[in-house]
Amino acid sequence: MSTMSLPLLSTCRGLFASTELKELPAALDGNMEAQSRCISAWISLAEQKGLSGNLLREVLLYRLIQDKNIVSDTIERNNGRIGYSLNEAFQKDMTILFPFLSDCPPCFLSTHYVMEYTPTTHKSEKNMCLLEKILGHPTTPDGYAAGLLAYYKQYGYGDLASSEAFYWDSTQKKIIGIPHFSAMRFDDIIGYEHQKEQLLGNTQAFLAKKPANNVLLVGARGTGKSSAVKALAREYAAMGLRLVQITKQQIAEFPAILEVLHAYRSKRFIIFLDDLSFEPTDEEYKYLKSVIEGGIFPQPENVLIYATSNRRHLIHEDPRLHDNQLDDVYRTDSINETISLSDRFGLIINYYSPDQKEYLAIIDHMLRKEGITLSPEELRIAGVRWEMTHSGRNGRTAKQFVRHFLGQEVYNGPLVNTTF
Repeated sequence: MSTMSLPLLSTCRGLFASTELKELPAALDGNMEAQSRCISAWISLAEQKGLSGNLLREVLLYRLIQDKNIVSDTIERNNGRIGYSLNEAFQKDMTILFPFLSDCPPCFLSTHYVMEYTPTTHKSEKNMCLLEKILGHPTTPDGYAAGLLAYYKQYGYGDLASSEAFYWDSTQKKIIGIPHFSAMRFDDIIGYEHQKEQLLGNTQAFLAKKPANNVLLVGARGTGKSSAVKALAREYAAMGLRLVQITKQQIAEFPAILEVLHAYRSKRFIIFLDDLSFEPTDEEYKYLKSVIEGGIFPQPENVLIYATSNRRHLIHEDPRLHDNQLDDVYRTDSINETISLSDRFGLIINYYSPDQKEYLAIIDHMLRKEGITLSPEELRIAGVRWEMTHSGRNGRTAKQFVRHFLGQEVYNGPLVNTTF
């Protein structure tokens, strides 16, 4: 085929903006410097992402699912739908690209290591693994087109397909995937069964596109409020749930954040505000109130807000309210303003410090996961002793005890005479 056909790509034209492919046309025309730079860029990407085999094919597929193109963006914005004409244009692009996706590449790629590359570390990218399951081993342009369209419809593109959690980049005005997101499983969150039932029920309704509430998880520190929210992203990622954490300072950017999230119609987002509280002089809480209440920038149907706090009233009370000289009307208005934000959350889930039995059950569960079983007496002595010298009885304290226990290798038999 003629290399002159490559620039005729329409829906996938952005491929040639990437570092790995921008010099491919020149390389195909025999430019040896361009060929060298292409191969160098492919090897670099292969080592970063764990790509193996035919590098040109792997690089093309990676860029097709990682970078936004007209087709992937249209599918995302239209709940998986694509028009007839756009589908035809995509099919034509796949016909153009097919020779480079096959096992008969251009002659300059006859080098054995480029055709059968083995990366130093096999750490295959999640999105590439998902694509391979859908794609299989197509032998025609139509096969590649069908597989890629199915991938876009099910997973989206870029970080949206491979990441469970994101943060908001205020400079780029976009969400960025968190590559090594760590979250507990719900089965590992011990106790708080009623709280978990409420949280799961609300989230399941949201995923089913039924009415669901914004949620405020409030209560004692270290009781697993944040862990429960993060566990949702891990639990329901396959159903399209994504977690987006923003800071208190970014609340003023809610209009831009909501606009971006609303465009990803195939996904459901939980905006996560952790350890939230405000001073009466803070302006951010007014933006949050406006969003939740449905102001000029309404909350999209694919977005919920989950917040955690140690305080039932998110806005600290103005100490002047206790001044007996204040007018009663002013005092009443100020108190109403203080509690007004909390009242905007449709579901408030209260967390309390665990009793001793629950606290020891948390430690026991964590230790058993590491293959260690203590007798009830050993568990009680060690756990209570640790609690007395730390910040009280809660899940965080229990986790700190287990880390110390495992890290210091203090267990050498009964713990009755062991000090920590």
